[in-house]
Amino acid sequence: MTGRKIFLLLLMSVLVVTSVMSGRRRNVGDNKVRLIHADVLHMDRDRMPDVQVLNGKVHFVQGVSRLFCDSAYFYEQSNSFKAFGHVRMYRGDTLSLTSDYAFFDGNEELAIARHNVVLKHKGRTLYTDSLNWDKAYGIGYFFDGGKLVDKKNTLTSDWGQYDSENSKAVFNYNVVLKSKNATVHSDTLYYDTHTSVAEIIGPSDIYQKDGHIYTEHGFYNTDTDKASFFENTVITREDGKKMVGDSIYYDAENGISRAFRNVVYVDEKDKRQLTGHVVFYDDSTGYAFATDNATMIDFSQKDTLYMHADSFKLYTFYKETDSVYRKVYAYHKVRAYRTDVQAVCDSLVYNQKDSCLSMYRDPILWHGNQQLLGEVVNTYLNDSTINRVHVVGQALSVQQLPEDSTRFNQISSKEMIAYFVDGNVREGHAIDNVQTIFYPQDEKDKSFIGMNFCETTLLKAFMNDSTLEHVWMPSAMGTIFPMTQIPAGRDHLASFAWFDYIRPMDKNDIYIWRPKSQDKVLRVTERRAAPRNKLSGQQQKDTDITE
Repeated sequence: MTGRKIFLLLLMSVLVVTSVMSGRRRNVGDNKVRLIHADVLHMDRDRMPDVQVLNGKVHFVQGVSRLFCDSAYFYEQSNSFKAFGHVRMYRGDTLSLTSDYAFFDGNEELAIARHNVVLKHKGRTLYTDSLNWDKAYGIGYFFDGGKLVDKKNTLTSDWGQYDSENSKAVFNYNVVLKSKNATVHSDTLYYDTHTSVAEIIGPSDIYQKDGHIYTEHGFYNTDTDKASFFENTVITREDGKKMVGDSIYYDAENGISRAFRNVVYVDEKDKRQLTGHVVFYDDSTGYAFATDNATMIDFSQKDTLYMHADSFKLYTFYKETDSVYRKVYAYHKVRAYRTDVQAVCDSLVYNQKDSCLSMYRDPILWHGNQQLLGEVVNTYLNDSTINRVHVVGQALSVQQLPEDSTRFNQISSKEMIAYFVDGNVREGHAIDNVQTIFYPQDEKDKSFIGMNFCETTLLKAFMNDSTLEHVWMPSAMGTIFPMTQIPAGRDHLASFAWFDYIRPMDKNDIYIWRPKSQDKVLRVTERRAAPRNKLSGQQQKDTDITE
């Protein structure tokens, strides 16, 4: 006998002792085994003086239990017998036990059944080849392979036990549970036949028609297809979606998952990942929610985008059609990092339908040595590459000059549009109330010629490799100051701000929120309605009379 089996036998003994201590013992009155009938009875006093040999329609009774067999050895003094052939035991109308052979000890109320053993109890059937049935506590132990079948499920294992008092079963080693919608493979499983709930312990695999679940502890309701998992759980679906978390509550029928602590949700098809300590996903609608250290990662392109916010919401539209698209909402304290672009704002919306990413409330966008900000920043993407950026309200563009980090080309206006080619700004338009500061450079030695300040209604700036090539304006008023004669304070526009201390520096820096100073926070300008015409006093009187 292996050490593993010895340990399980000891465990079963402990369970019996525990049952005694818990006061579960029944039938503590008369436990005497009585012979009711046998066709033939004889004794061999020389060879077996203490044995009655019984043949033909043998019938015993002990308390409410009735026992039948083809033949038996009856040890009346020790209150026990051995039964052979078509052994049947009945306890009331709810439980029956059949086998080819059995030994029954009336004092201990223990039945040892062997070969083709079948235990039936309230619609459940246990099949095994070796069963020890403790009649006093209503518990059967099998240790040579067993199968429990109820109306909906089938369970098999190498070792286990069935408790008829509470209709609960314990299965050990090579456990397989088959239900209507899933197959569970486990090392240890507790099964409640009343509730159809299985408690899974140890490394386990749950196979469903559309996916696979690995867990090391959890509860699975085979009736409702709802489950709770608590240790090293990974849910993988055939459509490429995967969820990992410390605790996951999973409703397979409705496709709903709720996960807590160290959660990672991955969509391999859309190349997107959500992480956080609270994540919700509804597969039927394509809705996802993440909060508490929430992060969204987009790895659909060579350059991965990392985004952190207090919370994320993802909505899917026309899910089961060719027109499917998604919207992502991020709020609050949004920080995003990609090698070629970084961003900060209070809230953000990404609409996959028009590939537009809109940032609200003090949004700032950085690209290389350029910074864009305004009341709202709309970024339009083409295959996750920036196509154009549209800044609405209090727009400000700042370019830090590589030749002198203290100098900045600046443009402010009500509205601004930047066009990108191959990920670089190629053209910029500033619209309405435009003010600019530029530092033109000598083409030969790149030295600064001076500082050019001007005001206009429209400006178009053309760039090449982040270098300003030329500027077009329909008309302008301005001044050029030699570098040595720039008045103090005139080298910055009134709205100038350089937020290098806020800019995310790498993918890990997105988790550290650094706000603007209060004097730099944008106050959103109100859009005033056109004034309404008012009637004069006499016109009002005439109107009143007419009415």
